[in-house]
Order: sequence, then structure tokens, then C-alpha cells
Amino acid sequence: MSQSKQTPLSKTQIKFLRSKAHNLKPVVMIGDKGLTENVLEEINLALNHHELIKVKVRAEERDDKKAIIDEIIKRSKGQEVQVIGHILALYRRSEDVKIILPK
Repeated sequence: MSQSKQTPLSKTQIKFLRSKAHNLKPVVMIGDKGLTENVLEEINLALNHHELIKVKVRAEERDDKKAIIDEIIKRSKGQEVQVIGHILALYRRSEDVKIILPK
């Protein structure tokens, strides 16, 4: 499976992932320096290991936060599950599938 060709998540799958993400703590924090290569590497490592992660995006402006989230999704090839406040729940299937999605 090529990671750039992920099929979009269905409503059922998004609801399922939201419920799984509910108890997660953010594993990556994006602070004053923004989205650096190191931060992106951490996000990719966490996605490979967990498939579903939360990222805390600290940005003063809503537009800045949206731009950072869009960049994370594009560069990690992850899929947005949910954004609440400064927290992004992000999913990307790994080669070693850990989360079995409902159909």
C-alpha cells in the first residue's frame, strides 16, 4: 500500500477513531518555532508507531493554526480525525496495522 494513496476515511471510521483518540495525550507539541523538520520527523515516527496520535499546535492566530495543521497533514500524509482547540488528532495507517478500522 502506498501511503500517499490513502482512501478517505468514512464517517463511521472517523467516529471510531475519534472515540479511540479521546483518551490520548498529545505526543508532539508544536511551539514558537513552528513546524520544523525535527517536529515533522517526530510526528512521522509517532504515526508509524501508533497510527493515531494527537498533536498540540500552539499558534496565536486561528489562520496560523489552520495553516500549520494543513501542512502537518500534507507532509505527514496523515488524515485529520478531529481538531478541538489546539489539539489535532491525526491518523495514518502503518505497514504494521495496529488499529482495525470498521468498514
